[in-house]
Amino acid sequence: MNVSTETHVNGNGRAAQALFRRARLLSWFGRRQQALALCRQAVTHGDYSHAYTLMSRLSLPGEDYFAVLGRIHRYLKPQTYLEIGVSKGKSLKRVLAETAVIGVDPEPKLAKPLGNNQKLFTATSDDFFAQHDPRAEFGGRPVDMTFIDGMHRFEFALRDFINVERYCARSSVILMHDCYPLDARTAQREQQTGFWSGDIWRLLLLLRERRPDLVVRTIATPPTGLGIVLNPDPESRVLGAQVDELIREYLAKDFSVLEGRQSEALGLVANEWPAIRALLDARMRSQP
Repeated sequence: MNVSTETHVNGNGRAAQALFRRARLLSWFGRRQQALALCRQAVTHGDYSHAYTLMSRLSLPGEDYFAVLGRIHRYLKPQTYLEIGVSKGKSLKRVLAETAVIGVDPEPKLAKPLGNNQKLFTATSDDFFAQHDPRAEFGGRPVDMTFIDGMHRFEFALRDFINVERYCARSSVILMHDCYPLDARTAQREQQTGFWSGDIWRLLLLLRERRPDLVVRTIATPPTGLGIVLNPDPESRVLGAQVDELIREYLAKDFSVLEGRQSEALGLVANEWPAIRALLDARMRSQP
């Protein structure tokens, strides 16, 4: 999720600010649905990121995705971890010291040096997979856990998923950021708003429709959801064999396919650790 711009304080901006202040007050008093409705009104007046941020907290309450990532790391204790799109390294800080890490980013902006057990490849994910074998980089071990947080566009995330799955085990976990958009404006391929998730939601929709062998859910983490895929099949070529056709088909779907059924279509799971842990436990019980 990207937040970078704010609406100018003109007539529309003042209207948005007034609605946002009322929404914030209502949220303090626990009147969530009324506050949410006012936030939605506020963003119709322009790109008002404060209203989008409050809308996110009201729609997706609980710990943010960094905290949930940390919980999953501590619970699963993966031996190997692959992260696509490391940016400043905030999510890498959630990884256990004993986990072997590969990070991939064409323009990393790490705030701190990497840990002793971590390697960074300065490349696009497409180039990384074309030139490297993650299993070999991990000394012959599969990728136990992956976090896909690169480009905010569907086709890049789809290729990343296809490439990652080949190096997984059936017990591996694949996570994806920005899977639960707040509205049609923030779900566009081209960034029109400061608060922006892009169209990764198309990948969740595709996986839930075309790969019934997978468990595909979206954890309701602010700001824009955390996708989780369980039971990956490294032998599957269902997606790779028709990737171009799938890209054309799902790019033709607009946000209206989610309206009124977003939670169902994207498999929303409550952002509560017992619910997340139960999902992970069910995966572990299903393994031989």
